[in-house]
Amino acid sequence: MTTNDLGFRIVGPCTNERRLVDWQAAFVAYAALDERAEVNREGYLSAFRFGDDFRQHLDVNGSTKGFDGVCGARFVWFDIDRTDLEAARRDAARLCLCLVDRYSLDDDGLLIFFSGSKGFHVGLPTDLWQPSASLTFHHTARRLAEGLAAAAQVTIDGGVYDKVRAFRAPNSRHQKTGLHKRRLTFDELMGLSVDAVKRLAEKPEAFDVPTMPTLNEQAATDWREAVHSVERTTEAKAERRAAGMSSRLNRSTLDFIRNGAGSGDRHRLLFSAAANLAEFGCPSELVRELLTEAALDSGLAPNEVRRQIECGLKHHSKGNQP
Repeated sequence: MTTNDLGFRIVGPCTNERRLVDWQAAFVAYAALDERAEVNREGYLSAFRFGDDFRQHLDVNGSTKGFDGVCGARFVWFDIDRTDLEAARRDAARLCLCLVDRYSLDDDGLLIFFSGSKGFHVGLPTDLWQPSASLTFHHTARRLAEGLAAAAQVTIDGGVYDKVRAFRAPNSRHQKTGLHKRRLTFDELMGLSVDAVKRLAEKPEAFDVPTMPTLNEQAATDWREAVHSVERTTEAKAERRAAGMSSRLNRSTLDFIRNGAGSGDRHRLLFSAAANLAEFGCPSELVRELLTEAALDSGLAPNEVRRQIECGLKHHSKGNQP
């Protein structure tokens, strides 16, 4: 396992152990239905890849918690999750059309999946622009993904860009529905009914991971702009702190406390609200009291509520919220 090829794998629910793996080898094993992938069980891989500092962190701490080192990714993932699966399919189709057109991709240039439950996952291969791993790669990936989703008029889940986020593995079986995270072709996403998609997901199906696409200057430009946007935001926050400027309570924070959020935005808005409240020196226990009920009402699981709040509090304390 070479630098920035490391990741973690979870067999079973997300509460289980994070096992150190060669990310690419593990991903290919799931794609190929290798018996070691155990695709008839619930399974996850890290959304990002890491270097040797990640191995050292696991060795010392026995957990991914608190890791804030360099990361990269083979794909930038888009998670489209809706209570209405047909609405999710239409949004995923709209996003894929946008990506294929913008980056001149072949129909098989994207990795498209039915998640096995309420939505769809779309993977944009980073080989299109070959970005370097960095401390802020995950922030840049989020900025790029949210910009592309906005251009397609699609809402995505911002929670998948946490640095040590667990992301459902290809072909793995969803613990509640019994359906698999099934690869779809571009034409299947566009033309199949939701019922037909679910029928496909009753069993896993092997697929080839897309080969390296031709470098695309538009993709490289979009990434550079996302990098600069993250840098400007970080610098502006540092300047405000240095100047002793007071923080402001965002309208979105108040809205979240009062009304919660929809499924596509609830991770991101909970994270942002926790970080924003922390800017005011709000005690962590009060932050949890203010946000937990609204987050649970928005449909987040208790463990996800705790995770997003803690990530928001921690992110503010390090002064690097994007």
